[in-house]
Amino acid sequence: MTSASPRHLISIANLSSAELSSLVSRAISHKRAIKANVYPPKCGLGLAGKAVPLIFSKRSTRTRISSEAAVNYLGGHPMFLGKDDIQLGVNETLYDSARVISSMTSCIIARVGPHSDILGLAESSSVPIINALCDTYHPLQAITDIMTIKENFGETKGLKLAWVGDANNVLHDLAIACAKSGIDVSAATPKEYPVSPIIIQQIKEAAALSGSTLELTTDPLIAVKNADIVVTDTWISMGEESQKALKMKQFAGYQITNEMMQSGGAKPDWKFMHCLPRHPEEVSDEVFYSNRSLVFPEAENRLYAAIAALEGFVVNKGQLL
Repeated sequence: MTSASPRHLISIANLSSAELSSLVSRAISHKRAIKANVYPPKCGLGLAGKAVPLIFSKRSTRTRISSEAAVNYLGGHPMFLGKDDIQLGVNETLYDSARVISSMTSCIIARVGPHSDILGLAESSSVPIINALCDTYHPLQAITDIMTIKENFGETKGLKLAWVGDANNVLHDLAIACAKSGIDVSAATPKEYPVSPIIIQQIKEAAALSGSTLELTTDPLIAVKNADIVVTDTWISMGEESQKALKMKQFAGYQITNEMMQSGGAKPDWKFMHCLPRHPEEVSDEVFYSNRSLVFPEAENRLYAAIAALEGFVVNKGQLL
């Protein structure tokens, strides 16, 4: 990347701890402003007169709504482009599409499949790329989750987060974000789905700077011991529906219940998080709809995380501090 290239949001791994903290603080500030009906925002209408395409190759609820609303909040014009709307990946290469789209817009928010697609867009785009999900990372969700944790616990340093589920894109960026925020992570995944060595290295590099710890196990009861927060996600991602029967066997015993948390020795005031959509096999109703559950405030916080990301990477041209 040359000095003239825009700064992209690819993964939390590309942010310093201070930059992540700044994005979370910005998100909280925007939430307060919106709740107080403060408009235009303090940062101004930095996207006024500008178009921001949302290139989505996968279905979405929270990401689409939060991204479009965030662009509108900053005065811009969101353009939703589904997989059937443009030539990307059909009759046109990533390079050609990125060159053309970026020449007419101020930012590209992309929800794609392979991580290579995000990298290809970033390499060829003349405007910032914001990764709204790929198969390896989900940075907007991680910013959201640290924001949600900070709102509910105050300080993040010294907390313990337990992950019980698949070793997927949500875990990857969340664990990196936790490590950068001083939160200990214990992740329980089935033996068939270990965390990749590359991701482990990224987490450990961040943890070494913050003093947090990383524990990997296949036993959910080990993961939830002394946990302040327990998090899971879907076991069967879009496109994996044919694997449902097999995965249900592999994830037997991974459903988060009050009994699991009590047997494992979680903290008395533990909280539950899930980025949604949720399936009953992942978490019981007694947990999901309880006063321990932060899932709906967490979902709402996607809006404020998106505003903070657009403000930092587009309006402020990558200057996050």
